[in-house]
Amino acid sequence: MFTPANFVFNTKHMKHIITVILLFINITLQAQSKPMHMKLNAGIITSEIAATKKFYTEVLNFGVTFENEFYLLLHTPGKSAELSFLLPNHPSQQPLFQSPFQGKGVYLTIEVPNVDEVYKTLKEKKVPIKIELRNEPWGDRHFAIQDPNGVGIDIVTYSQPE
Repeated sequence: MFTPANFVFNTKHMKHIITVILLFINITLQAQSKPMHMKLNAGIITSEIAATKKFYTEVLNFGVTFENEFYLLLHTPGKSAELSFLLPNHPSQQPLFQSPFQGKGVYLTIEVPNVDEVYKTLKEKKVPIKIELRNEPWGDRHFAIQDPNGVGIDIVTYSQPE
């Protein structure tokens, strides 16, 4: 038999059920919409491992994360990114990772807070500058150097275009 007390109980009970269902739907939707976590580590196959290590550690102050006789993993100061180098035709590697880089068609961009300071430091170290310090109409202030493998390295401070 229906009574007002029974109706209040059922309404409260129903509110709890609806709340739980909505909470479950919300959690499910959030789980589906979260982006996958990824970390990029670019790799270059080269026979110039020793020269590459010297360049990146002495010129750009990278640190060594890991190395062995055929592989070198470097990290940027602050460890926000990594770059790896692998000897070509190494028997431990699959065919996809055997052919050496040919020295063209790859560049890296390193964003720094003050490109003028980095430019001055590298000039003092007598690092060959491939593109002199310049301002671009889209707001970049940058210059470029080249690593021992032929990889162009664009060193930039971004700003809003004028």
